[in-house]
Amino acid sequence: MPSAVNSRVLVYDVGGSHISAAICFAQDYRLGQVVRANLPERESSDAFVDVLYSLGAQAAAGTNQALGAEIAMPGPFDYADGISRMLHKLPYLYGVNLCDALGKRFGWHSNQVRFLNDAAAYLLGEVGAGAAKGTPRAVGITLGTGVGCAFAVDGRIVTQGRGVPPGGEIWNLPYQGGIVEDLISTRALQNAYRERTGNDREVASIAHYAMGGEAAAIAIFEEFGNRLGLVLRSLFSEFEPDVVVLGGGISRSAHLFLASAVSELKGLKVQLRVSMLGDNAPLAGAGVAWFSHA
Repeated sequence: MPSAVNSRVLVYDVGGSHISAAICFAQDYRLGQVVRANLPERESSDAFVDVLYSLGAQAAAGTNQALGAEIAMPGPFDYADGISRMLHKLPYLYGVNLCDALGKRFGWHSNQVRFLNDAAAYLLGEVGAGAAKGTPRAVGITLGTGVGCAFAVDGRIVTQGRGVPPGGEIWNLPYQGGIVEDLISTRALQNAYRERTGNDREVASIAHYAMGGEAAAIAIFEEFGNRLGLVLRSLFSEFEPDVVVLGGGISRSAHLFLASAVSELKGLKVQLRVSMLGDNAPLAGAGVAWFSHA
């Protein structure tokens, strides 16, 4: 039986196209080797669990017995019982008890397999070992195809309370005649670039052109930053976070829009920071969730 300091848990992050796994250590939420694989080509729950088991075996190779597994999953998902309620993605998992299925593969009790929301995992990773470490009140936002969000108070995820929208979600909140996701997502950046130039480009490509000095691309990111700052001011003033951490694919281009966002937050006692852990934040956050619960 490993000591508390040397305790370790297997952690996963399930994304839209791939799954990541690693061993997370209790002492400082340090990650071992991170391994990744694409979602299975054969769309079945058995194939999905096969990938989880294979990745877990790779990640845990050469280490002592893991205490169990904590898995960051997108919603809708019954996190307490480990049952997917998603129909728009991974539909083959709908209604499947993944605690039982993965537990059997590892020879564990079903209660050794736990789940948490992926946006919550991202923020917990930054709170435990990243850009929001030691912060009393923090918000995490993942900017990508969608807009993920999570709120934390004293290192714990909260989904209700002062200034926290229902379920801690902001993507679908009404804003300026639409919803928040219309303004601060991949779609928003691409639409704005298309309207200005007539060209369709991926966000990474738009960022490349901005770095190369293209005026239209530069302006698109500056406007994105202004919109982001205004959204943050509007939605988070009541919650009064000390830090807002930006993650997700768009955050890789934060140097192009961060100053514009910060300019819209003048007068608020909040720091806007970019994720320190990047793609590994949900893995570390899954470890934080496991050991906090333990």
